[in-house]
Amino acid sequence: MVMTNAQVTALQYGLIGFFALWATVLIPQLIILHARHGRVRLRPVLTMAAVLLYGTMTLAVTFLPLPGPGVKRLSQTVQLNPFQWVADIHTELLKHGLPMADWFTTQTFQQATMNVLLFVPLGFFARTLWKRGLVGTTLIGFAASLLIEVTQLTANFGTAPYVYRIFDVDDLLNNTGGAMLGWIAGALLLSLVRKPAPSTVELQLQLPRRERVDLAQIR
Repeated sequence: MVMTNAQVTALQYGLIGFFALWATVLIPQLIILHARHGRVRLRPVLTMAAVLLYGTMTLAVTFLPLPGPGVKRLSQTVQLNPFQWVADIHTELLKHGLPMADWFTTQTFQQATMNVLLFVPLGFFARTLWKRGLVGTTLIGFAASLLIEVTQLTANFGTAPYVYRIFDVDDLLNNTGGAMLGWIAGALLLSLVRKPAPSTVELQLQLPRRERVDLAQIR
């Protein structure tokens, strides 16, 4: 996929934000881990880094770059037709005179794919870290995507000069689908790495029964 200059800039800012945020929480995390376990465990550190990296990069690509002076405003700010991206692929192919076999090379398809992939890590984390089921993960993905779309529709709740991203129902569907795919990937991974519980062999020792002795008879 070919990324635009705006997307590259957003990723750069996201990476800077990740290092800044991780540097802030790393030392306190190391102190807490050492206090709890007497040593620093590498897995929680890497897990925290992965979650922070995903969070900062997601925020960066969904909200950055902010509109600057002279940027042309959007002619459409709301798109409520489900699977409109399928029709847009056909329109893009006709516009550039491309055959239908090149549908996967269109910018529309690549954008839709990126929207799916964007939420795959969220679904993966929901299954492997937060132990959520498929329904719960789907709701998390939908709620997170809806929050992003509403933020974009309101021009970042009024902090941006105007609406610079489209509220797109297809983004909701693709993001939610990506979270579901991430949950499935996490479930498959856990099923592969989960070790079967060792079988226990119960040895039944048959001890000879003791005969009851009637003291009255002895007397």
